[in-house]
Amino acid sequence: MHALTLLLTLVTQRPDSFAAGVREYIAVDTSVVALTHVLLVDGTGAAPKSDQTVVIRAGKVAAVGPAASVQIPAGARVMDMNGSTVIPGIIGMHDHLFYTAAGGRAVQMGYTGPRLYLGSGVTTIRTTGSRAPYAEINLKDAIDHGFAPGPRIHLTAPYITGEHGGGAMAILNSPEAARRFVAYWAAEGATWIKAYTDIRRAELGAAIQEAHKRGIKVTGHLCSVSFQEAVALGIDNLEHGMLTASDFTTGKQADVCPVNLMTQISASDPKGDAGQATIRSLVQHHVSMTSTLAVYEPFVANRPTKDERVLQAMDPEVRDSYMKMRQQIDTSASGWVSQQAFKNAMAFERAFVDAGGLLAAGVDPTGIGGALAGFGDQAQLRAVHRSGVRARAGHPDHDRQRREDPRCDADTRDRRDRKARGPGGAARRPDGRSVGNSPSHDCF
Repeated sequence: MHALTLLLTLVTQRPDSFAAGVREYIAVDTSVVALTHVLLVDGTGAAPKSDQTVVIRAGKVAAVGPAASVQIPAGARVMDMNGSTVIPGIIGMHDHLFYTAAGGRAVQMGYTGPRLYLGSGVTTIRTTGSRAPYAEINLKDAIDHGFAPGPRIHLTAPYITGEHGGGAMAILNSPEAARRFVAYWAAEGATWIKAYTDIRRAELGAAIQEAHKRGIKVTGHLCSVSFQEAVALGIDNLEHGMLTASDFTTGKQADVCPVNLMTQISASDPKGDAGQATIRSLVQHHVSMTSTLAVYEPFVANRPTKDERVLQAMDPEVRDSYMKMRQQIDTSASGWVSQQAFKNAMAFERAFVDAGGLLAAGVDPTGIGGALAGFGDQAQLRAVHRSGVRARAGHPDHDRQRREDPRCDADTRDRRDRKARGPGGAARRPDGRSVGNSPSHDCF
């Protein structure tokens, strides 16, 4: 909770405007604060800088630089943070406000979710699919008005899917139904629509058109529609990377999710013809992709999925069920996601970024329960780092700016990349939202 108490001082509201239940988390309530002698990771891709001072005024960073040269304003509260690291707030781009775990457990996280996210350094989330939309709308309003602690929330509507879906998801049987759904939830305040595995191309295309007409975006956890088909329809973002991309399957029927998707992905080359064509399609059309390795990793045998902090945060029954399932997966070496499929997914994401793709990151706190809100965001960044991609600072609406910036066309990027690398150099760039590894400019 130490991160939570500090992060709550970095908002634009005055401390005395918060409700009592929020103020109990606030440890610093002065309008000007200087964090001195910190190790700074600034989110630009530069190496960490030691002995830095960060001055915060009215919730915004006013100055940053070497401790010896930054002038601290008179009256500022000075906090010697020697031995501490300061990073930008994490932006969780697949961060639900519900949680599922082994044994069929599922719960809405209206109380624990915001605190876990913010306490783990996640200051902004995109919900990326809702099971209780009005609970999340009301929670966002409470946070925005200082009645509850939590991150900034970008709302996603309930899921849309096809005839084989159900539960809390909206089953769309016609393009007109898709348009009505999008129009309604756009009016209710959703800024994203989430399509799910069994949606058909006709309904997905209609949803995308209606969303763009109303100034909002569409993402998808797809299967019945391939990544390349979704790109052709105008989708803005795709979730989970290679592990849900039916582009890698053979003999796929139109608008049908292959039953052996994971098996075929395990046997596919992420850098083969299908992988190259998929990446090329996404990059050329400026479609971003969200990595959620943290939710898949607990399904993979012999992976580092037993963080002691996570286990301590679990309810004892949830922890016991999770550990039993993990033991079964490790002993049998036959988890739902094979080691090869997971390695392929990591390689695909690295190839996507290397090709100029825009990669985001999020926890997706579902599956068998090993990916907790907040803790899982940290695990996700570690997983992305292991795949060879560097985390970078960004903004959840950055890709719109990127598409509209004429400096972001492929030819301009290529020229800038060559110049940035120089002879034998290794270029670095921001990813626009969460991760990337080439030269810097806002269009990334």
